[in-house]
Amino acid sequence: MGLFNFGRKKELKIEEPKAMTHAAENQSDVQVETMPESSESESKGTESEPNADISLFQHISSSEVQQETSPLFESFQETKIVDNSNSKLVHLAHLAPRPKDISDTGLSEKVLLEILIKALYSNGVCTIRELAKFTCLAGGILQTLIDIAKQKKLVENHQVQNNQMRFGLSHIGELSAEKMLAKAGYQGPAPVPLNQYAQIAVKQSSRNHLVTKELLMKVFSNLTFSDELLEKVGPSLNSFKPVLIYGAPGTGKSYFCRHLNLVFGDTVLIPYSIEVNGEIIRIYDPEIHQKVPVEPAEPENGVLSLTQGFDPRWVLCQRPLIVTGGELDAEMLEVRFDPQNKTYKAPLQLKANNGILLLDDLGRQRITPKQLFNRWIVPLEERRDFLSLQSGAHFEIPFELIMLFSTNLSPTDLVDDAFLRRLGYKIQFEELAESHYRQIWEQECEKFGLVGNSDVFEYLVNQLHKTHGKPYLPCYPRDLLSIISDQVKYKGLKNDVNCELLNFAWTSYFVSE
Repeated sequence: MGLFNFGRKKELKIEEPKAMTHAAENQSDVQVETMPESSESESKGTESEPNADISLFQHISSSEVQQETSPLFESFQETKIVDNSNSKLVHLAHLAPRPKDISDTGLSEKVLLEILIKALYSNGVCTIRELAKFTCLAGGILQTLIDIAKQKKLVENHQVQNNQMRFGLSHIGELSAEKMLAKAGYQGPAPVPLNQYAQIAVKQSSRNHLVTKELLMKVFSNLTFSDELLEKVGPSLNSFKPVLIYGAPGTGKSYFCRHLNLVFGDTVLIPYSIEVNGEIIRIYDPEIHQKVPVEPAEPENGVLSLTQGFDPRWVLCQRPLIVTGGELDAEMLEVRFDPQNKTYKAPLQLKANNGILLLDDLGRQRITPKQLFNRWIVPLEERRDFLSLQSGAHFEIPFELIMLFSTNLSPTDLVDDAFLRRLGYKIQFEELAESHYRQIWEQECEKFGLVGNSDVFEYLVNQLHKTHGKPYLPCYPRDLLSIISDQVKYKGLKNDVNCELLNFAWTSYFVSE
């Protein structure tokens, strides 16, 4: 046996890869019907030159595309969508059709064989069906790869079980797997080639969705933001330029940004991983991407095609929303290679593609705002980003995301006017009008199960806010009523908010001057 131990399982037990918590549910062993191809495959299993720069956007243009967490946000995050409309499934099947043979995958034979050999090394003896679940490859493709591996004396047949042929690695195959894992540790679903990923990412861009006033008002109808603010934000969502949101702490900047994904409200395909120059970069992250369950399509004419559905190398997810703050550093914006696990990790902007990337607390990162903007000048203006592998090979990816910057600082204290011009939209969040403040107060009373009459609210405004010169910030009702709720529970009081409880909450919340 070789020198390396990568946690190989000897017994017949198939598990999804630890780093990949979900594999495709609808993978079949045998293909009985072909899916109409939306376009001719651009990649026919050829390998790239190892040090060649990869340029994709000369082939892809927009003309080719058809046009602090709050309880409310927590409920939005926990919302589960089941996307089972046949029209949606048909669209996805045309967007990312299931590969029928090796050439359809866009991957080289070498890359696919490594996926197969590592799968057998990790899981032991497997049937084709079990391998299909692990690798997200069709049974016909796997059978072809197994035949090739047999010719190379890497794979051998094992005893039939439950009328299914089983396959395992030969001794030569085990040694080969160890060498592969010592160089590249990725195990799991087969990747998507870079050119296929770029094409689909452009087609799925949120920029293809027209944001109208009617749509924005409908989405934010249950949230207490002024019409004036929505009038400022709305047009920026149709722009290709980033948005800078600034204002005092507590004015609702982060809260607002976290809800912008509701405007689009649809789903996108996220690949488990992509292949670049023979290297595999993991993209799908179950801690970030919210997977959407997909129910099987209804049979056509009573017959369910085994090739229905989209390519299982992709995961159907809600549009990603990634929020990063003071923890952001320059390294998180580049492809990272883990020398211990021998795997590549995608940068934040690649994981956020087709969604929203919110950079909160701008000016408090481990890199300066000027360094940050310098890194993103080209992506923000040209809608493409340049990344590199450990080998030094450079490649392009689409930059199809909405970039939001939020800060409590004055924009002029962060960067100079030249950088500010490139940001496009600068939107200031200010304190609320008294009417909006009352509306939030009443909503929060209802959420906490408290009763606060108009006299108590008038006391809050006239005797507390105006006396102490405190602005009407949207965070105050929630925070003050939370303290009152704690006091009510502790003392076993009625759920009535009175001036005494309000004074206690006020002095507990604000620091004495």
